[in-house]
Amino acid sequence: MFLAVIDEGSLTSAATRLGRSLQSVSRSLARLEDDLGMELVSRTTRRLHPTQAGLEFAGRIRFALTTIDAAREDLLASDRRLAGTIRVGTSSLFGPEYVTPVLSQFLTRNPEIDLELVLSDERVDLVAEKVDFAVRIGNLPDSNLRIRQLGGLSWAVFASPAYLTAHGRPENPRDLSGHECVLRASDDDRWAFGDKRRRLEVHGRFRSESAAARNAAVAAGLGIGLAPLWQVRRLIDQGIVEQILVGHEPPPIPLQIVWPKRGAGTMPRRVRAAIEFLVARLSALRI
Repeated sequence: MFLAVIDEGSLTSAATRLGRSLQSVSRSLARLEDDLGMELVSRTTRRLHPTQAGLEFAGRIRFALTTIDAAREDLLASDRRLAGTIRVGTSSLFGPEYVTPVLSQFLTRNPEIDLELVLSDERVDLVAEKVDFAVRIGNLPDSNLRIRQLGGLSWAVFASPAYLTAHGRPENPRDLSGHECVLRASDDDRWAFGDKRRRLEVHGRFRSESAAARNAAVAAGLGIGLAPLWQVRRLIDQGIVEQILVGHEPPPIPLQIVWPKRGAGTMPRRVRAAIEFLVARLSALRI
């Protein structure tokens, strides 16, 4: 119930998702807070906002529940073999790096499953493309898709050692106004920082829609970059770039699994098992 409230952002939406009454969900939340002796959700007239304690609690229990779900599915799979084809959508960079290794484990455990990974940086129509589910990054527009939240992906502000030696190390996001930044071609030249999402204007001479090209440009010393941490972790670990402005990064990027709405009980067991397997393992990565 608590995770549904966190994910949906309102008691009403959580009640709808759970098939319970609004009063039942409200009472359950109140009992949980009374039991723990602290406020987990800050209530306003229009929306609910998790407190810091609520966010930390949600992260811990989400991992615990997904682990339980994965154990249940593993048991079912060991008792009744899963078979058939699954089509999974994901992005061209995140998919090979994180989704493919997990799905490879799933295939090893289920030798009668065939899997097709559909890589695209566009939000394809899952029904039209016959995709069973997709791993998607970023805020999603309102749609008729079911959503399973996996958590958030951290950002990194980074630059090459050569650039920092030549131009100095910014200590505050406001310092970026005096630096070259590597930009996405379609962005509005403003980067958001911190929980309050302060948007600061930045400038630079290198632009590209390709994340790989932007990250390579930063590594080559053309300026300061902003990217999801998972994209540049290897560059940081190898010392090719350095992470800067730690603690000032933008809010995490939502990571979720989505699938088309179906009638009750119509999701194939192999698809449900693959989703639960991904949820448990991607949630545990803390990326």
